[in-house]
Amino acid sequence: MSDLILVEIVDGVQIIRINRPDKKNALTIDMYAAMNDALRSGDASDEIAVHLITGTEGMFSAGADLKEFLMFATGGERKLEAYEFLKTIAQIKKPLIAAVDGLAVGIGTTMLLHCDLVYASPKATFTTPFSNLGMVPEGGSSLLVPRMMGSKRAFEMLCLGQVFSAEKAHGAGLINEIVAADELVDYAVQCGRLLAAKPPEALAMSRDMIRGSEQEVLDCMAAEIEVFTERLVSAEAREAFTAFFEKRPPNFSRKS
Repeated sequence: MSDLILVEIVDGVQIIRINRPDKKNALTIDMYAAMNDALRSGDASDEIAVHLITGTEGMFSAGADLKEFLMFATGGERKLEAYEFLKTIAQIKKPLIAAVDGLAVGIGTTMLLHCDLVYASPKATFTTPFSNLGMVPEGGSSLLVPRMMGSKRAFEMLCLGQVFSAEKAHGAGLINEIVAADELVDYAVQCGRLLAAKPPEALAMSRDMIRGSEQEVLDCMAAEIEVFTERLVSAEAREAFTAFFEKRPPNFSRKS
């Protein structure tokens, strides 16, 4: 397991910690693979009843590492471990909790749509700047965000790229509760302990009823990723990624 993804088990709760604070916890191919492995092995383990994803102090995740996106956009290797990770969290059978402190950008936000419980600090912010980068929604967000927030808020998040504060995210139904940063992970672990103590079969059945059709979500994710991979090598995406690293405004051509 990479030291960029730390895993520990506390009273049946598997804590998966994103640990790359010097890069704002931006996620690389290897980090997605490590989280995917932890979730799959944890789902198969009798020792683990609940999964919990969190970041470091003041930082959940700035989303995908844009250097890798630029590599894809300029014709490099196109390994989409992020997609495999998202498919896993859409299909895991044990409850999934997130504890969010600070930035949650892109996949740092869309992964939360698959969590059963999400707790956030007052300083947490949520944004999906896909359109800014010449990209489209991923992770089933084009289905789940409108269902959760309504079409207007979904457009605000997925297309306008508006930053949602913790308060706004709570009002939109993205998070369950706002918790002080110094209590956040302990609070989430305690909720995990409560779930771990429940009858597992009844809990699993109830969770399945609440979550609805897994296949519908997977079909949406498959349709999204087909367009997403095409967009990775588009002229707009190349310009957006290049402009980001050159610290200049992007220049998108407009057709009349």
